[in-house]
Amino acid sequence: MTMTKDDVLGVYAAMSDLTRAMVTAANESDWEGLESLEQRVSAHVAVLKANEAMVRLEGEERQRKATLIKQMLDDDRKVRDLIAPWMAQLARLINSTGTERRLVNAYGGV
Repeated sequence: MTMTKDDVLGVYAAMSDLTRAMVTAANESDWEGLESLEQRVSAHVAVLKANEAMVRLEGEERQRKATLIKQMLDDDRKVRDLIAPWMAQLARLINSTGTERRLVNAYGGV
């Protein structure tokens, strides 16, 4: 697949839209939606990895790409900030379940 400059910028714009939607999904605790959006972003990344090296962006196009990447990084930080408490809670549950299992194995069921 041969990509044009417009194709490359279009993929970056689509990824930026998806990462913005990921912030919304994380804000709403829509973990399945977040995972689906993340998979779509990964598909776009694969397309860029396979084809972007052949396209040279200059001037305004290069600036547009940089702006889109900065927005995606900002959205990624927001998503991480939103999921951190959920991940901490999940880790506590997993650790608690592991502790319970070790106690049952050590002392038998009640």
